[in-house]
Amino acid sequence: MLNIEHKDDTLLCQMITANNIQTLQTRIARFDDQQAYKELFTSLYSYLFQFAKTLVKAKEPAEEIISDVFIKVWEKRKDLEKIENLKLYLYVSTRNHAYNYLDKQKRSAAINPLEEFQADFTSLYFDPEQLLITADMLTRIQKAIDQLPPKCKMIFKLAKEDGLKYKEVAEVLNISVKTVENQLAIALHKIGTAVSFDIQKTVSSSIKHSR
Repeated sequence: MLNIEHKDDTLLCQMITANNIQTLQTRIARFDDQQAYKELFTSLYSYLFQFAKTLVKAKEPAEEIISDVFIKVWEKRKDLEKIENLKLYLYVSTRNHAYNYLDKQKRSAAINPLEEFQADFTSLYFDPEQLLITADMLTRIQKAIDQLPPKCKMIFKLAKEDGLKYKEVAEVLNISVKTVENQLAIALHKIGTAVSFDIQKTVSSSIKHSR
């Protein structure tokens, strides 16, 4: 298997489109294409790592989890085309590996990782030039995001930074699509209030594609 190393957990890679993922998926499955495998890993690593780190609260276990997830992708590459949504599959696999790790650590079942969500955003999905957002306003937006309730913040991050669709966020977190919609509405309202403008209208075009 191709040996892949990441630079660090601050690496920000542009999220590739569903079509690009499908192309890489086909190349890996049909041709054992190691370059395609490396591109898939590089494009999604930072997002999956942050998600894993959020759940297990530690860097090294999160790195091991993502490594294990991608090792299994390569080992099962011949069956990869049977997976309808590879991006969602990787998030769910990451979640399952993280929960298995927590079980092995014998942490209390009463502890819900979503209730302790503290991970930072690696980027904001706003375009400052397009939205005419000042540096001060951008700071207030980030502060408002940081102050969101843990579950709300997790949902907001997966939908707005990681680019998951509402139904994908719901499946990854084992919640309803309605809950995702409600939590995002809460997040947008609180952020809009913090910066004193109607953020719902401002980002409406970016929300439509997520449904």
